[in-house]
Amino acid sequence: MPTIRWTEGDRARRTVDTVPAVLAVPAVQTVHTAEWHSESGAPAPERIVVADDRMKAATACRLAREGTALLWRGDFHNARQLLSAMSRRVERETARPGAGPAESFRLHRRARGRRAGLLGTLLVTLEDDHSLALRRAPDVRLACAQAYGPPSGRRVVALSELLGVIGARQWRDKGVEVPALGARVHPHYGVFSPVRGEYVDLVAQVPLSRHPSARPLVAFDLGTGTGVLAAVLAGRGLDRVVATDINPRALVCAEENVRALGFAEKVEIVGPRLYPEGRADLIVCNPPWIPARPTSAIEQGVYDPDGSMLCEFLDGLASHLEPGGEGWLVLSDLAEHLGLRTRDELLSGIGAAGLRVVDRADTKPRHPRAADSADPLHAARAAEVTSLWRLRPVRKP
Repeated sequence: MPTIRWTEGDRARRTVDTVPAVLAVPAVQTVHTAEWHSESGAPAPERIVVADDRMKAATACRLAREGTALLWRGDFHNARQLLSAMSRRVERETARPGAGPAESFRLHRRARGRRAGLLGTLLVTLEDDHSLALRRAPDVRLACAQAYGPPSGRRVVALSELLGVIGARQWRDKGVEVPALGARVHPHYGVFSPVRGEYVDLVAQVPLSRHPSARPLVAFDLGTGTGVLAAVLAGRGLDRVVATDINPRALVCAEENVRALGFAEKVEIVGPRLYPEGRADLIVCNPPWIPARPTSAIEQGVYDPDGSMLCEFLDGLASHLEPGGEGWLVLSDLAEHLGLRTRDELLSGIGAAGLRVVDRADTKPRHPRAADSADPLHAARAAEVTSLWRLRPVRKP
């Protein structure tokens, strides 16, 4: 992590153009240092000024646009209110729809990126034990330890990121109800949560192919995330499930969930990798649905540049299947409605990998955004269909 430096109490360096007069401080110069941490990979700020409860949203936005970060020293709840006020100002500058779905998507992502960058300039300091030394601040030590690991010194993070860490702790404690399991799974910070249950229901309901051999049936769950699909497969009677992920946080999360659900003897978690060693009778993959660049760790469950995970799954499927086995590709067609991928491109990728489609099960999304007419991508979301594609190797003549 890079080290950042800022000055508190340096009246001599304060100017009207960079720091508002309300931030007047005693004329004692003290240089502070801390590690900079950003889950989204945002660069360390070069200019930092101290801000408190007197800071106005208009001033905060102006400074942020000028490239100045604000290190908060006021009340925690007032910082949240300032962040909300800044967000409302940014929302009024939302990009207009583009000439087509693909352009609208690009403009939407660009606007979201600008918003995240602007809000990411409001910073807080985590002390050596992950504590937050602000008035009325919650105890964030456990949440930060779960997200960042053991304390390793003083660090500065964006308040927007810290709020995500706090929210992730709450989701982890509460869990997400999965009707297909009749239980809850508990997502960790940075691990995609199965809040959209339609893809889980497809894996739980599509008939399993039965093999005449008496050997145990093995399944692979590629990109397991919380381990929810691995648990569903184990609950459906697969004798052994090998679950993989490239995200170390997901591996820990999946391990905890399958153990809590009582499937530890059936499910093995391995990684970081996509394909494990060996072959399986059934290989399931729910790759990110949108071929675009993620801007944060959590977005990696939705966005995948150039659809690289989808391509890797298809290219490796035939060589990892047992004779008579099949692959289940769980994929939304939202990218098609956004103009980011065509159905022909998907089918060509399947064929180029030496695979054929033997069946497909479809379902409509049930999440609220599909019915939100104010969403700039509403038309695409309203038309979205999630499918489970059953794939098998092409029979050789």
